[in-house]
Amino acid sequence: MQVVSMFVNGKAVAHAVDSRTLLVQYLRETLRLTGTHVGCDTSQCGCCVVHVNGDAVKSCTALALSCEGAHVTTIEGLADGDKLHPMQEAFRENHGLQCGFCTPGMIMTAVEMVKRKGNKLDEHTIREELEGNICRCTGYHNIVKAIAAGAEAMGAKV
Repeated sequence: MQVVSMFVNGKAVAHAVDSRTLLVQYLRETLRLTGTHVGCDTSQCGCCVVHVNGDAVKSCTALALSCEGAHVTTIEGLADGDKLHPMQEAFRENHGLQCGFCTPGMIMTAVEMVKRKGNKLDEHTIREELEGNICRCTGYHNIVKAIAAGAEAMGAKV
């Protein structure tokens, strides 16, 4: 066992972990942050996306020990108290979810997408950028609408 120290949602955390512990396991099982979902265990679905030092990462493929000293943000860390992040609000307002299982990963991917691509996103760009995220319930139409609205709202907040 080795001790891993990182900042998760702005709070310093440190725990002894097995060298094989995945970041998703650490977040869900050790820290009890269950908003990050495990959908496929093969890096296909994107349900486990979190931000590591600002970059979107599939936490089912990252070892917890590889995040030593990193700043990790999960879906639980996006909101400001009771006030939803603009992307979370956009998903709610635009019905960008159905069962909700993929939603945390979609939102985390979308927030990082806006950081990289800016707040004026067209449908083609959004669909292309979502390639690593799978929703098994919807046809993506409302997810794309939600991301476009969330991107606009994020731009208005800058």
